[in-house]
Amino acid sequence: MSLLRLVGRPMLASMFVAGGMNTLRAPERVAPVAEPVVQPVTERVDALPDRTEQVVRLNGAVQVVAGLLLGSGRLPRPAALAIAATLVPTTLAGHRFWEADDPDERAQQKIHFLKNLSMLGGLLIAADDTAGAPSLAWRGRHAAHDLRREAHLVSRSMRATARPAAAVGGVKAKLSR
Repeated sequence: MSLLRLVGRPMLASMFVAGGMNTLRAPERVAPVAEPVVQPVTERVDALPDRTEQVVRLNGAVQVVAGLLLGSGRLPRPAALAIAATLVPTTLAGHRFWEADDPDERAQQKIHFLKNLSMLGGLLIAADDTAGAPSLAWRGRHAAHDLRREAHLVSRSMRATARPAAAVGGVKAKLSR
């Protein structure tokens, strides 16, 4: 693992572990702010709990577990995707700058919104990072390319050896008459 990954993943994950722990400990502080985003989602997704506090606590738990996985380098790609999935509703619920009336509050919420948007970009990059190893799609494309090349070489080899063999067979047939 490169030094950048070794240092960068825990740095990226730290905010989610800390924030998720806070949410797990006191979901009632976040639940009123999350209500406008949670309710429409829970109405559409039956697997989610009905109470906002439970959904907020679940969101925090996912952030803690996925943050620890990302930070430790274990399953970093799925962990980054899981955190990214939790970050979207968190950002939409917590940083609705477009609804703030006070210019100072609007500016602060916009900064936090853009910060979360930046972290979402980092998580998407981390989710795509194969750590220098080629992806399965790349391996599949190159394996198919290698097979086509090998088949072409075998075909050329067969044609190259078949012509002289046919000529020898023709000569043998003429001599045996």
